[in-house]
Amino acid sequence: MVLLAAGFAYLAWERLESLPYHLGPAALGVLLLSVLLAVYAYGRRREVVELKMLLQDLQEHVGAAPSEKQLDQMNEMIARSQRSFKELIDSLEDAACAVSLDGTLRTVNKSISELVGLPYTAIVGHKFFDFLEEPSRSSIESGLSRFLEKRHWAGTVRLRFKNNARPFYFDCVLNAIVKSEEVVGVSVLGRDVTGQHEKELRFTELFETLQEGAYFSTPEGRLLDANPALVSVLGYATKDQLLGLDPKEMNVYPAEEPVLGRAPDDRGGVRAREITLRKKDGTPAVFLESSRAVWDASGKLIRYQGTLVDVTERRKLERQLLQQEEFRRRLLESFPDLIVVVDLQERYTFVSARVRDLLGYQPEDLLGKKISEIQGHAPELLALYREVASSDRILGSAEYGTRHRDGSGRTMRASASQFFDAEGKLAGVIISVHDITMERKFEQQIVQSERLAAMGAMIGGVAHELNNPLTSILGVSELLQDSQTTEAAQKQIAILQQQARRAAEIVHNLTYFSRPPSPGQTRVSLAEVVERTLNLHAYSLRKNNITVDFLREPALPYVQGDPHQMMQVFLNLILNAEQAIREARDRGTLRIRLGKTEESVWASFLDDGPGIPPDILASVFDPFYTTKRPGRGTGLGLSICKSVMKEHNGTIEAANAPGGGAVFTVTLPAANSSGGG
Repeated sequence: MVLLAAGFAYLAWERLESLPYHLGPAALGVLLLSVLLAVYAYGRRREVVELKMLLQDLQEHVGAAPSEKQLDQMNEMIARSQRSFKELIDSLEDAACAVSLDGTLRTVNKSISELVGLPYTAIVGHKFFDFLEEPSRSSIESGLSRFLEKRHWAGTVRLRFKNNARPFYFDCVLNAIVKSEEVVGVSVLGRDVTGQHEKELRFTELFETLQEGAYFSTPEGRLLDANPALVSVLGYATKDQLLGLDPKEMNVYPAEEPVLGRAPDDRGGVRAREITLRKKDGTPAVFLESSRAVWDASGKLIRYQGTLVDVTERRKLERQLLQQEEFRRRLLESFPDLIVVVDLQERYTFVSARVRDLLGYQPEDLLGKKISEIQGHAPELLALYREVASSDRILGSAEYGTRHRDGSGRTMRASASQFFDAEGKLAGVIISVHDITMERKFEQQIVQSERLAAMGAMIGGVAHELNNPLTSILGVSELLQDSQTTEAAQKQIAILQQQARRAAEIVHNLTYFSRPPSPGQTRVSLAEVVERTLNLHAYSLRKNNITVDFLREPALPYVQGDPHQMMQVFLNLILNAEQAIREARDRGTLRIRLGKTEESVWASFLDDGPGIPPDILASVFDPFYTTKRPGRGTGLGLSICKSVMKEHNGTIEAANAPGGGAVFTVTLPAANSSGGG
């Protein structure tokens, strides 16, 4: 037996060590137990040999009374044998006893003495009913007849001793003690499994009362057991209905592999995932699954166990929240105003995407930063925030100037209100920012238009008042010229007449410029309109040392249009050329050329200024776009020129001259008949 145990330990050691459980020492335990049994068997064998020798000696002296020495030897050997047997059963950790059929305890081991709490002598010879509260005497007597038939029984017994209210559970093996083919008693061997039973009981209670679904399944996905929570959440009336399902019946799409199943090469690692199961009524339900494998003592995979948490409503709420968040984001992005939220530490906590269009920044460029940390921040905006955040005002507004990231100026109007958190506490200030740059420029345009209208009325009145004295000066100068005979006087009078006629021409041009637009268009000589415009602006050009190189083209066709609007276009082009030259040098030249094609008439204005930067050439006709310094222009002049040309079915184009400077070309369709210009 020792050799077999040693061989088993040697052969099984490596295999037991490879299992997931620590079963290696089990081989050593088998070997040790075999050695102990062998030692015991050897001792018993010696005693038997001695008894045989004693019996042989007695048989040899049959008829003669045993000697006192022989009796003492026999009693000593019997006592030693009893002590050895008592020591053997006392060495067992399991409870062991022998009971007669009437319930009298014939022998018990040390484990039973400790359970009962009495010494060996106080137990042996008494009925076991004297010590047990449970099981009852009637239940034992009712099962005695079945035991006598089979003479063997094994199972778990619940015991409760009279001196201890705590119940104990024992895995017991009962065998009949037979004498002369008659059962005279019962040998009982029981292992205390109270701790294991309590663990199983606690696990069962937990399994049954767990609010999350819990299950055991085969590797193929068939349910072996399920707790009431899982039965309920899947909509079944009883556990048996759920356990009787084919694994694929829980799939939303039955053609797929069982959703709870595992691949053959899956060795049971922990699996956490989100799955969808089909409820009894056919509706899908979303679960968070966490499962792992369970092995037996030999390392064989026997089942999978896991939990299923129903997150269907949570996922539905998450989708609704995502939809609401997407709706809020798109709403704020489509809102024409910039929306920002500033916390109580003056930091931006939310910035809508509208900031890209209004200021050229990305939302992340501002998030987490203080208002004062942003380059070129407006003090008016910071003052508005502090005023509302300090609860001095619940609502407030302010108008301020700021700069786009590209450097252009912007005018903004901000409206602020207090922002509260879910608990009703002040969390910051929400500010709506509206770009009113266009509005302010339109207001300036209206004011400028009103000023020009008033100036036109004033110029008309002044020109009318100047016509009378100029007419008198011209008449008197002619009379003086006739009466004077000296050459010097004649020259002075001629100069007087020349200047008077020039003044009269200027007054005439002012009257022409300030005259309200005629109801319809007329036939106009383009050369005449350009010449009148130059005469009107001649003083400013001379003052700024700008020479005008103007060549009249003979026999130009007439054009159909409003001479006053054309004069406004040409005056704007001349003013732009004058300002461009003045910014580049002290003196310069403006070249004006006229020309014609088969169907149109054109006029070009070429200056020798710095020209137009290529990157802004395409934007010079945009409304409110200007490269002039603040206060020098509104950015409307060229836009108005383009509108006037469009109304006249003409065009205006800008380009850079090859030799430097800018050139603007105005083209108008020729009228049906032509005349000298």
